[in-house]
Amino acid sequence: MPELPEVEVVRLGLEKGVAGRTIAKVDVHHDRAVRRHTAGARDFADLLRGRTVLAARRRGKYLWLPLDSGDALTGHLGMSGQLLVVPASKPIEAHLRIRFAFTDEGRELRFVDQRTFGGLQVVAAGAELPSTIAHIARDPLDPEFDDEQFVRRLRAKTSGVKRALLDQTLVSGIGNIYADEALWRAELHGGRPTELVTKPKARELLSHARDVLTESLAQGGTSFDALYVSTEGVSGLFERSLHAYGREGEPCDRCGTPIRREAWMNRSSYSCPRCQPRPRYPR
Repeated sequence: MPELPEVEVVRLGLEKGVAGRTIAKVDVHHDRAVRRHTAGARDFADLLRGRTVLAARRRGKYLWLPLDSGDALTGHLGMSGQLLVVPASKPIEAHLRIRFAFTDEGRELRFVDQRTFGGLQVVAAGAELPSTIAHIARDPLDPEFDDEQFVRRLRAKTSGVKRALLDQTLVSGIGNIYADEALWRAELHGGRPTELVTKPKARELLSHARDVLTESLAQGGTSFDALYVSTEGVSGLFERSLHAYGREGEPCDRCGTPIRREAWMNRSSYSCPRCQPRPRYPR
């Protein structure tokens, strides 16, 4: 699933490609793509027709486009969602779900989603911050992120530190890939109980998380398959810089020990057995 860097790359493309433009027409090709818009596809299209997109914003992994009506077009990419800004003459994609045309007759916005886990909706009065994502915490790249509050809340939890990093009400935008990378840099096993993470170590972990997110963003994010792309259809390159995630059996870049893969919450976790020893009483 796309994490902060991948979603931020999309946001930047939307800011460049659709902000300031007025929507002329919306075609919903698959009702599942607007399933969160409970009033249905026709209402979704009616609310957007004639509205001007003011900007493109993000909170964690969620995107929204503030509209001149005061409402917001919100979206989550899910497992395979793509928001593409393409010429109107471009052939229709195989998994096109929603198509937006603009009054200037320039490039279209298309929502393509092979697995249909993502979706869009219009949130009333959501231009400033949609109510549907108000519970999502700020992310480490947000200028208003409170580092010390994060440290306090992390250490107050009773879970493994990786589970805490993936708690979007604690810190947003970090998923499985970047949690493993930050933990590798901090030399922490993901099962280490949060209450045993010292304040200096928690600050170090946050610093590593911020660094890895920033570095990934600079390379367009991480693309393990052709589904994670920018609005221009370009894949990210950060996969080449990963130290832990997806590197089972490869030598650790720090000590040379083969990277291990462990089953974790129906996913996989990657770590170095030597640099990140399992805690005696993991959570």
